[in-house]
Amino acid sequence: KKFKNDTKNKFSTKVTQYTRKQKNPNMQTNLSIIGEREQGQDVRSSNVTAVSAIANIVKTSLGPQGLDKMLVDEIGDVTVTNDGATILGQLEVEPPAAKVLVELSQLQDKEVGDGTTSVVILAAELLKRANELVKQKIHPTSIIAGYRRAMKECVKYIKENLTLKVDALGRESLLNVAKTSMSSKVIGPESKYFSEMVVNAMQAVKMSNQQGQVKYPVKAVRILQCHGMSLKDSMHINGYALQMGRAAQGCPLKVSNAKIAFVDFNLNKFRLKMGISVLINDPSQISKIRDREIEITKERCQKILDAGANVIVTTKGIDDLALKYFVENGVIALRRVEKDDIRRLAKTTGGSVCTT
Repeated sequence: KKFKNDTKNKFSTKVTQYTRKQKNPNMQTNLSIIGEREQGQDVRSSNVTAVSAIANIVKTSLGPQGLDKMLVDEIGDVTVTNDGATILGQLEVEPPAAKVLVELSQLQDKEVGDGTTSVVILAAELLKRANELVKQKIHPTSIIAGYRRAMKECVKYIKENLTLKVDALGRESLLNVAKTSMSSKVIGPESKYFSEMVVNAMQAVKMSNQQGQVKYPVKAVRILQCHGMSLKDSMHINGYALQMGRAAQGCPLKVSNAKIAFVDFNLNKFRLKMGISVLINDPSQISKIRDREIEITKERCQKILDAGANVIVTTKGIDDLALKYFVENGVIALRRVEKDDIRRLAKTTGGSVCTT
């Protein structure tokens, strides 16, 4: 009986394997994947090791006693800095977890402008502690939930005990905050000069929203870069600056009590749109068509001038024919201005962009 049962079990197993192969002839009993496959604790440990290596690189550059790093790229260009985002941006990182840390530092630099080194070291330490908890058979989901709860408690404590409003800080505290943020940057030696400029610029864009909350929008401050000048040649302009010149040399250099026209259409010689054809029987009518095109451009310019505008800003082009009228009337004309700039100018002056 035992022999019969064993034979029956072996026979049923072979029949099952055979029927599976009949359903899927390409099925293989042994899984074959080219390369090495890692999973579980080995992957976690390797990721934590990579993250710790990234944190150790920038750890020595943290704080007022931090050391500068000298980085040399493939071309031979040398970069000396102790800014965490700059250091990590120059590295070639392959492990996925380490890449996340590099992206984290870049995002911190973009959103806040400071704390790039601190956020990397803190994230690496959190991962290291989480790996120890996983080794103690605690599920990763529970660890993540704990971290999120701790984050909420930290934010709550900071808001209640460590937060002061900007108006209550005073100018000296704002200057010290700006100097501290600049200490690890290229402009660190000139932090006193630039901190004054930064504080003045941010206080100039102070605004209140509909809820009565005071805001300082960073995007409202425009930074223009000019090559070939020193750091001390930088200046703060109490207004809005555009990096461009007048459309014509005959335009005035300065206009008082400016009335600005924001236009988003062409002030070139009028041309019919694509797909429109004009049939004529008399060749002399060609000159009349050209004259009428010129008159349309004149009428456009005259309507803008009749509205009282003495500064014209357009996102499109202005040809010589239109510039002639503007110069004769003492109007400053600017052409091919970026749409973002013209929208900001319109918002700053309380105007609106005219599209037709």
